[in-house]
Amino acid sequence: MQSNAVSSDHSEGVSRREVLRYALCGPVVAGLGALTGNAPKASADSSKLIDFAERLVPADQVAAAGYAGALVYVSELRPGATFDFKPVTRDYADALRALGLHVVSCYQYGKPGWPTPSDYTRGYDGGISDAKTALRLHAAAGGPDSAPIFFSIDEDINSGTWKSVAVQWLRGINSVLGVQRTGVYGHAAVCGWAIADGVIGQSTTPGYRWAWQTRAWSAGEREPAAVLYQRVIVTASDPGISLGGTHVDEDDILAADFGQWDLSR
Repeated sequence: MQSNAVSSDHSEGVSRREVLRYALCGPVVAGLGALTGNAPKASADSSKLIDFAERLVPADQVAAAGYAGALVYVSELRPGATFDFKPVTRDYADALRALGLHVVSCYQYGKPGWPTPSDYTRGYDGGISDAKTALRLHAAAGGPDSAPIFFSIDEDINSGTWKSVAVQWLRGINSVLGVQRTGVYGHAAVCGWAIADGVIGQSTTPGYRWAWQTRAWSAGEREPAAVLYQRVIVTASDPGISLGGTHVDEDDILAADFGQWDLSR
């Protein structure tokens, strides 16, 4: 997710070794051609998305690099941040779509210690407030009312924190968006807990849920029902993918329906 010149959201206390992709991903990815329109293809794998960590990448450069699209932020810019990708604008979303690229909505305002705490720490009432903001910005950018929004738990929480605070935050989000439009971003266990507690919705691809798993803090574990997997992460020690004069995270697409706007549900 987001980084800046002095800090990173993805410092890992686990091995940075790559994890083999599931064997099931091959058939899913092979079927993505029908969903990607006429997006240009180049060096990168079109079964991947990018998400922004530093600066916005122009839509034509995303297309030229061969990506299937981007995850965009439907959240306000927190105090002191200088990102130009929050909140996503209608013009940028339209530029991606005009090139046949996919758009997926995600939400993150707070970050541990800068200067606000993580969003989930605000519990049920915070979830209501965050969902209202996300819904407003998603709609303003042209997002359809059938697409999910992925809400970020961008740190290494344990099961106690999940049960006492984080799940209540997602239930607050559910009360505004409904479970079916609620997604989560987090490590493997967060994704599994969200599925088990019924606070995120189902993809139309059988067996998949609105879980976007990050490699960070997952200790090599994988959540098999996740629709997206953040494999490459910009950190203080790793620049991630260089694209458009900045650095971006890279995400594997694991299901035909991964939450993209331009898909009938």
